[in-house]
Amino acid sequence: MPDPVVFSLPDIGEGLAEGEVLAWLVAEGDAVARDQPLVEVRTDKATGELPAPVAGTVLRLLVPAGSVVGFGAPQAPVMLAVWRPS
Repeated sequence: MPDPVVFSLPDIGEGLAEGEVLAWLVAEGDAVARDQPLVEVRTDKATGELPAPVAGTVLRLLVPAGSVVGFGAPQAPVMLAVWRPS
């Protein structure tokens, strides 16, 4: 069985430090396809959906909706969700 994949909030490259998790578009236990929208995030500049980098099953959502999280801290990425690849 493959190791779980951790989905971290990517640095979107607009000089922003943080974003708010508005809503999860998946639930724990859901099967997800690669590039399927996972979460809706709002920043100071825009609101958008972030896609799954791989297909798999969502094991755990680690950040509740309404949370404000930092972008792109490579030494300590914010883990939004963990899932097992298909």
